[in-house]
Amino acid sequence: MKVLHVITGLASGGAERQLLLMLRHLPREHHCEVATLTNPGTVATALRADGVTVHDLAMRGNRDLAVLPRLTRLIRSGGYDLVHTHLYRAGLYGRLAARLAGVRPVVATEHSLHAGVIEGRPTSRGVRALYLAAERLGSVTVAVSGQVAGTLADWGVPPARVHLLPNGIDAAAYLLPTASRAALRQNLRTALGLPQQAWVVGGVGRLVPGKRFEVLVDALVELRAEAERHPALREPRLLLVGAGPEQTALERRAERLGVRDAVLFTGEREDVPELLTAIDVLAAPSAGETFGLTVLEALAAGLPVRHSACPALDELDPQAAPEAVRLPSEAAAYTAALRGLWARRSAALPQPPAVRHYDIARIAADLGRLYDRLGPPADGPPADGLAARPRRAVADRV
Repeated sequence: MKVLHVITGLASGGAERQLLLMLRHLPREHHCEVATLTNPGTVATALRADGVTVHDLAMRGNRDLAVLPRLTRLIRSGGYDLVHTHLYRAGLYGRLAARLAGVRPVVATEHSLHAGVIEGRPTSRGVRALYLAAERLGSVTVAVSGQVAGTLADWGVPPARVHLLPNGIDAAAYLLPTASRAALRQNLRTALGLPQQAWVVGGVGRLVPGKRFEVLVDALVELRAEAERHPALREPRLLLVGAGPEQTALERRAERLGVRDAVLFTGEREDVPELLTAIDVLAAPSAGETFGLTVLEALAAGLPVRHSACPALDELDPQAAPEAVRLPSEAAAYTAALRGLWARRSAALPQPPAVRHYDIARIAADLGRLYDRLGPPADGPPADGLAARPRRAVADRV
């Protein structure tokens, strides 16, 4: 089966990295290519390095309607059996282009849908109406968490059209022998300019307002003042991995508060599993996550985690991730929680059951089965009505 994935952009973000990982683990009988509407960033580079064909449609903005005929021609000429869209803009254009090109099996994954916000932007009646009109052109809408599935139902998407398929994680990629982890940690800290003995708080994600990384900058101010009063404490540093429009504001905030020299911005990086070895605790103050992939990645890397939202963990027993503690998205709460971890020895913790629950191989196999049910059989078109009756899967409990 030949599948075209259509995504809004390929800068490094949760949805984009999940697409990269999923394509590495899908059953081999599914041949996948990717079309990006905008910004073929570092994830596009990684996809091409994996041998995946990436089509750049060079969309100039949200209202660049010329992308629709370009995408339609690509789908029609590519001989695709199924189209799979990711993120709001790609979902609108991708579903319509697939219909115009004569490809009826269409899957759309909702990665970032909240009750009143989609991909960080407030929703209006018009946005919701446009979304629902486009949704009817597809076969299945995939929700990455029960929270997203609930929002889709609230918006009016029939439950029979929703397939619950969570994001996945490659746990093996984060497992390193103790000696290898120590050497990698030392080398990365040297390359990043981080003192070997520093106590490093890490934040990973796009630098946008919704991630609330200013909470960590404010917490760092209090931690640094405490370190100055107690020289025996390790020097606190903040490592922010990601890029985005909020970087300048965060830099200015750190400068104004006197901690700019203790905050390091790495920019967009694809070596997140490796970078996690350079930090001592992952802090995720965003209060508006729809899954919480970064939290799971940090747990897989053996880190303690302090977070404000992670639906992936909310849907499991608390003992599935005992080292992940939920906090209010406030500087005072993070200051107190981080202070409680300061004296810990920096050693990798065992991977908790939550990481194994979201194993990418199992989830990719489930997606492959969904493709097989929706796509055409080897000798003909899809069976009548098949695309209209998608199965709804419920994530297993740990």
